[in-house]
Parts: sequence; C-alpha cells; structure tokens
Amino acid sequence: MKLGTLMVVAALTGASAVSLAQEFPARPIRLILGFAPGGSTDLVARVVAQKMSESWGQQVIVDNRPGANGMIGADLVAKANPDGYSVLLSSIGPMAINASLYKMPYDIVADFAPITYTGNVTNLLVVHPSVAATNVKELIALAKAQPGKLTFGSSGTGGAPHMAVELFKILAKVNVVHVPYKGGGPAMADLVGGQISGSFASMPSAIPFVRGGKLRALAVTAPKRSSAEPQVPTISEAGIPGFSVLDWQGLFTTAKTPPAVVDKLNKEVVRILALPDVIDKLAVAGVEIQTSTPKEWGDFVKSEIAKWAKVVKDAGLKVE
Repeated sequence: MKLGTLMVVAALTGASAVSLAQEFPARPIRLILGFAPGGSTDLVARVVAQKMSESWGQQVIVDNRPGANGMIGADLVAKANPDGYSVLLSSIGPMAINASLYKMPYDIVADFAPITYTGNVTNLLVVHPSVAATNVKELIALAKAQPGKLTFGSSGTGGAPHMAVELFKILAKVNVVHVPYKGGGPAMADLVGGQISGSFASMPSAIPFVRGGKLRALAVTAPKRSSAEPQVPTISEAGIPGFSVLDWQGLFTTAKTPPAVVDKLNKEVVRILALPDVIDKLAVAGVEIQTSTPKEWGDFVKSEIAKWAKVVKDAGLKVE
C-alpha cells in the first residue's frame, strides 16, 4: 500500500474513532460486577450508574454476576465487543490475586482496557476480646508464644482479607491459621461468637462490633490511617513496617476499545467520584475514593499482580 493511501486510511480511522467517542453512549451501558448485591463494590457501581444515567441520558444497568471468586463477571467483559458498552467494576481478587491462584479464563493485562481506580475499602485487624492482645506487637508476641493456636477467618481464599493473613504471617514471622469462609458475613458471625481469634475484616462490617465492645480493633491494613477511625494506627506503624494491603476496586472495559471511548468513560467517572454527595455516601460505607488516569490504573494493577504473585509463592498457597 502506498504512503498516501496509508495516510488516508489513518486519517479516516482517526476520524471514525473521534466520531464514535462523540456519539458514545448511543445505547444503554452494562456495568458488570462479579459479586452479589449488597457489598461495597455493588454500592459504588449503583451510585456511579445512577449518576452516569442522569448525565448521559442513557441507562447504565448494573449486572451482578457472582461466582468463581469474581471471575465469571470479569470474563464476560473480557470477551465482550470492544466498544465501551460493557464495563467491569472489580477488585483486587479477580484482577490481581487470582492470577497466581487459579487457571484464569482471561488475561488481566491483555484482555482488558483500564479505565480508572475508584477507591479502597479499609480493612481492620480485629480480634475477639478473649484474645490477650491490645496492640499489634502484643498480638505478634502471643502468636509466637502459641504457634498455630490463633485462627484468622476471611471471606474466602484469594481475597484481600486472606492475603492480609498471609502477609502478616510472612512479615511478622508467625504461625497463625487461616480459616476461609463462604463470605465475610459468616466469618464475622464466628468471630463475634468467639469461634475464631481474629480477622482482617472490612471496616463497614467490623466497626459496629468494635463500637459495641464485641471486637477489639488493633490496626488498619492500608498504608495510611482511615478518616473514619483516625485513632486506629496502621499495621505498618504499629509494629510491621512495610505492611500494606489495599482492598482496592476500579473500572475496566474490553481490550481494544477505542482510546477516545475509554477516555470519555474515565473523565465521566472521575467527575462523578469528585461530587460531594457521592464522597459522603461512599465514606459512610467505608469506601475511600481514589481516581486515576487509565495508564496510572493499568500500571498500578500490573504492580499488584506482581506483588501478590510473590506473596502467594512465598506462602506456598494452593487452592484446595
């Protein structure tokens, strides 16, 4: 093909992409989640969907597709048409940790176009009041004095609460037992009942029990303190330097979606997440908003895949 012809084709392709972005969205958008209704990710999805629908005059439909540790929903978007009409709101498990634990039906990096970071759910290191530790250093000492006795529940294998247990074991050099549950609710019920010693639980689920005296909060897993409970230290400052587990979530669409469409989605979601009423509503649920450019979000996810691959390897984790 001659140079002049190539230039014409390139110009037409560029014009077509711009036109597509200007027209987008011309029909309803499906916002897919790999989780059941009711959690923090579901709340973020519904708040964003409502605002986008109002702003763009096209319905944004939240479609919950739970199962396979979040991978069923993600796989739907990975295999969708690359036009921006199928969007995924997902989290650290399906989009980072699972890559080292499961045979994945998709490639996180190759099959998705990152849109934006949306936020973090703060997790709390909490223990039952019967555990004789009032801070992280005392908990480490207790775990070393009684190897294999302390039990830590989680919402299931491969999620942020589970990875926090494994990172705690590695960095603190202690032997505690991970107990996976089928969801955060059953794990919290057993913790409050004293059947397990502790958990790295989501703040929204743990705080009512902490304030009611049924659990003791020792630290937050994030690299900085939470504005919701500023008196609770981070695990890093409380005794394990470098400890950080961000239970993050963010938006993706299908790979090869025109960059102009991805950029339009990014700008709209970032705008929505900066609205005062949205910030307030999500803060009540323990979601601390964080946004980014598509590139920043993609680079962050890649770094998280590598980080948790090392933790999974060092911990010798295998899915049973």
